Amino acid sequence: MTNYLITGANRGIGLALATLLAERGDTVIATARDPKAASELLTLADRFPDRITLLPLDVTHDASVATLAHALHGRSIDVLVNNAGIIGPDRQSTLDMDFPGFLETLDTNTLGPLRVTQAILPLLKKSGAPRIVTVSSMMGSLSSKQSDKIAYRTSKAEVNKVMQGLGTDLRKDGIATLTLHPGWVRTDMGGSGADIDVSESADGIVKLIDTLTISNSGRFMNYDGTERAW
Repeated sequence: MTNYLITGANRGIGLALATLLAERGDTVIATARDPKAASELLTLADRFPDRITLLPLDVTHDASVATLAHALHGRSIDVLVNNAGIIGPDRQSTLDMDFPGFLETLDTNTLGPLRVTQAILPLLKKSGAPRIVTVSSMMGSLSSKQSDKIAYRTSKAEVNKVMQGLGTDLRKDGIATLTLHPGWVRTDMGGSGADIDVSESADGIVKLIDTLTISNSGRFMNYDGTERAW
């Protein structure tokens, strides 16, 4: 049995991961900004009361992150999944930018995972096989010159770099890191015309987590196990 902490578990990939992990017997601390309003997550917790714990978390608020860390004090976390994220403002072109929306996107998608990771590190260090997994996107790859949704793309490029650096800094502590592209998934964010179902993405992600060790740490991977250019 593995102990997971998943941010943004109220819908989409986060919810699918929590469901898959609970069904196979792992324990999940599932966070959302307002768990009481997350009907599907509440239903899942009712199905698995001994495996799912719901806690509030806003990754953009230092106080919220600190409250989560305090609530979990003394526990061991094996896998942190940084999944919470937003697509960004309606206007996010290099030629027409909603700057407050851009900052919100960076705060959520880039700084949020780092805030949570730093707060949870003491709990990860209690694990015999600690792992940090961050859901990014191929849209953050610097090898792509596409410019649509530039706030989102920039936030994912930046979280890639942050997690690449974390992988270097945490290697001495035996904490493995993985940054991944979950696929173009049929979720609220991905849209109904996306390539794959959320369950296919979640299944691939869990397989990657299961094989993640310090020996293969620090990579940027697709959900299907293929390597992706930073």
